[in-house]
Formats: sequence, C-alpha cells, structure tokens
Amino acid sequence: MKLTLATLCTVLAAASAFAPAPSMKSSTELNMKNEPTSRLQFIQQSVAAATAFTLLPTPANAAKYGSFGAGSPEVLDPATAIIDDEILASEAVQKAFAAVKNYKASVEAMKATLDKDDQADIGPAVRKELDFVQLRTDLNTLNTAFDEDTQRGTDRLVRLIMQDVTELETANKQKSGVKRSEIRLNIMYGKLEKLNKAFSDYLAFV
Repeated sequence: MKLTLATLCTVLAAASAFAPAPSMKSSTELNMKNEPTSRLQFIQQSVAAATAFTLLPTPANAAKYGSFGAGSPEVLDPATAIIDDEILASEAVQKAFAAVKNYKASVEAMKATLDKDDQADIGPAVRKELDFVQLRTDLNTLNTAFDEDTQRGTDRLVRLIMQDVTELETANKQKSGVKRSEIRLNIMYGKLEKLNKAFSDYLAFV
C-alpha cells in the first residue's frame, strides 16, 4: 500500500511525539552523543507507526479480498461434482433424471417445429411438455443426488431453467391475426437455445 505525502507527514508527526524532549542543560558534546540514539528511536517509532497504519483494515482491502470463511463458492464445474450413487440409483431420482432428459428433447422438438413453420404457436407445447410445477419437482428431485456444495451450482441452473421457460412462453405470445416478425422469431430461437443449453449444463453434472 502506498502512503500519500499527507498521510506520511501525519504518521511522522505522530511518531515525533514519542521522541525524547531535549534536555535543558544540553552541551555540544552531550547533543552529539545523544543524537544518534534519538534519531534511531525516532526512525524506529516512525516505521512502527507506518506499519501499524498499513495493516489497519480498510474498505479497499475488504472490497478486494472479501470476507474469509464465508462458505464454499458455488460449484459450477461438473468435473468437481460430488454425487451420492445410492441416491442417484433410487427409483424417484432415476424417474426425475429421465424426465429432465425428456424436457431437453421437448425443447429441441419445439425448435424443429419453428424451423418448419416460423408462425407456429408453441405455447400449448410449452405448457404441456414443460409444466412449471412438474418441471420444478423433477429438477429438485434429481438435485438431491448431489452434495451440498454441488447443489450451490445446480440450484443456480434450476433457477435459470425455470426463468427461461417463463421467458419462452412470454416470447411466444402473439396477437391474433398478426404475423410474427423476424425479430420476434429470432427472440424465440434465442430463448430456445438458452433453455436447451441450461438443460445441457444441468445434465452434465449427472
């Protein structure tokens, strides 16, 4: 940490208060004898004061390094995921696992539908194939196979998936008799691609 000139002057001024006051009955010989000691003490005190000032916690340090011991960061790399094989092999989790893979396949099918007909209404398919309540239940059930640290990462993906489904259904809405523009079509393709990637990222943990 660099001390500004003003800060250094303040530190030196504070440190000088600790320096011994000159004796009233000083002589040239006595002053010359005591000067090295006084200067040494002054320098030592100045360094000590500057060091103490440097080590004081500051908002800048807190912002740079953050708090310590605040918990493990989110696990976002599937390679570091920890899975309970016994829970994963359970009937409920295997059923949820298969369901999540079907959700991803449904998203790909919706894209294929738009490829064939860019005016297709995929709203009914979204509501049927990606039922919000059942989707959330299946994702949470599959999530139980992961350890607590891994769930910090997969929970984030679950939230993204649920949000993407809502955004996809909203993007699909079109006024009756109004043709879907290329801009709106591209928005829908973007939502489908984003949702498909979120499912892929989630399944990569299994």
